[in-house]
Amino acid sequence: MQKILIADDEPRIRHLVCDFLKKAGYSTLEAGDGAQAMEQFRANPDTALVILDVMMPEINGWEVCKKIREQSDVPVLMLTARSQEFDELMGFEAGADDYVVKPFSPSVLVKRVEALLRRGRGITQSAGEGVHMDGLAVNDEAHVVTLNGDPVELTLKEYDILNKLLSNIGRVYSREQLLDAIWGYDYIGDIRTVDSHVARLRTKLGEWGNRHLKTVYGIGYKIEVGEREETK
Repeated sequence: MQKILIADDEPRIRHLVCDFLKKAGYSTLEAGDGAQAMEQFRANPDTALVILDVMMPEINGWEVCKKIREQSDVPVLMLTARSQEFDELMGFEAGADDYVVKPFSPSVLVKRVEALLRRGRGITQSAGEGVHMDGLAVNDEAHVVTLNGDPVELTLKEYDILNKLLSNIGRVYSREQLLDAIWGYDYIGDIRTVDSHVARLRTKLGEWGNRHLKTVYGIGYKIEVGEREETK
């Protein structure tokens, strides 16, 4: 049974979400503020997904998300009371995978949770064999990428971008995050270099790139599992 942590300072909302998730077959943990959320997360390393309210006492949801991202790639869904682009951007910058605006339908929230948990099912990874997804194989030890058995020639930066995006299927990585992770914090060039590298990477991956390497406009990029893989 997959374990989900729900952090919200409104007990009514917490209990409502927990009830719906339990009916859907999940185990739940609760936290009433950001500090409790971090305590629960550290005490339960097998947590499969985290739901965070943005406006919480002690530590807000954005900061909790950032702290979680420092140690884990677990899916994070943000709850916000304001339908504003600023909240959405802040959530994605913090490393969130999705967000839901209050008031929301609990049944719809459960569907969003299921979708986030399902995103990782199209990818497998095992020691010594690398990553495999829909015909694409990445062997990190040999530094080799193949697509349907044929080698794909990538530059070092293209390879690193692909590896980073594959490390957490469905998560949106901003241009700034990719730049810092791959070019380094001291890079002083144009941030649009990320766009040009991703464009070349998508071209080299052909139909696979068009199907799975997605642009989240105004934010960054992600690898997305297609409907065919999700419904298996």
